[in-house]
Amino acid sequence: MKALEKISNFAGNTFALWVIFFALLSFFLPGGFTWIAPHIALLLGIIMFGMGLTLSLSDFKAVFQAPKSVLVAVFTQFTIMPLLAFGLATVFQLPAEIAVGVILVGCCPGGTASNVMTFLAKGNTALSVSVTAVATLLAPILTPALTLLLASKWLPVSAGSMFLSIVQIVLIPIVLGIVIRMLFRKQVEKSVTVLPLVSVIGIVAVASAVVAINTENIIKEGLVIFGVVVLHNVLGLILGFGIARLFKFDFRDQKAISIEVGMQNSGLGATLALAYFSPIAAVPSAIFSVWHNISGPILATWWGKKSEEIEPPVDKSEKTA
Repeated sequence: MKALEKISNFAGNTFALWVIFFALLSFFLPGGFTWIAPHIALLLGIIMFGMGLTLSLSDFKAVFQAPKSVLVAVFTQFTIMPLLAFGLATVFQLPAEIAVGVILVGCCPGGTASNVMTFLAKGNTALSVSVTAVATLLAPILTPALTLLLASKWLPVSAGSMFLSIVQIVLIPIVLGIVIRMLFRKQVEKSVTVLPLVSVIGIVAVASAVVAINTENIIKEGLVIFGVVVLHNVLGLILGFGIARLFKFDFRDQKAISIEVGMQNSGLGATLALAYFSPIAAVPSAIFSVWHNISGPILATWWGKKSEEIEPPVDKSEKTA
């Protein structure tokens, strides 16, 4: 078990490298990864179940102890990123399928990687976890509704079917994970250290499958999509930080909210794109998955070093907001 824990920790610490490596491998050797595509929804369900196992009711306490910071972060997440996506798709006059893919990933909640990046950045990790949890639970309603509102200009959007899919592959697995943790707390806590390995394998597999079935589209449109994704992510990080600063939250909260806003659950975006649109609509999510695992660690490392220079050590009993 300890050997597996070490492997899991190593995989979690080198997550970005694995995403990039397998994305490149699947681009040059697509035949080895296309078989994964039909199982993407199942993989995401497993990842979400693992997320549920790591959550407890105490992870939602920031909602009650300091609701302002959580509400601002969630509201910013579901306004800034969708509107940025819509604006970028319009300005760059993206083809319909790509435009919808960019908007779809913009309408997704933040992913669990944001919690790791916030921790590395010496931000308010408790706030980050609460925001991720709340945003993910709201996703079945907000993601389809926002996609319908912003993407129907390009393609028809089945918001009702999308709602059911998110409930099945996100909400139910997370709730099931939380319940199992409550019922079998000791057993779950013994095995929870291997969950980063499961998440890494799942997210790497999703990104690799999307790249593998879109090699021709990436060759044709990849540079444009990459540029849009980079702008989307970077502008989200900047605006998230700016809004948190506008509300005069402390520096640790500013970092947490910036990362929560800028980093998306790209696995969910890819799954929904494949289910309701087309393979090329999933490419923005796949590229987002690769890129934010480059920008996130860079920003987190810089902020972490800056915190050591300008902030006193943080007490272990971390405040939640």
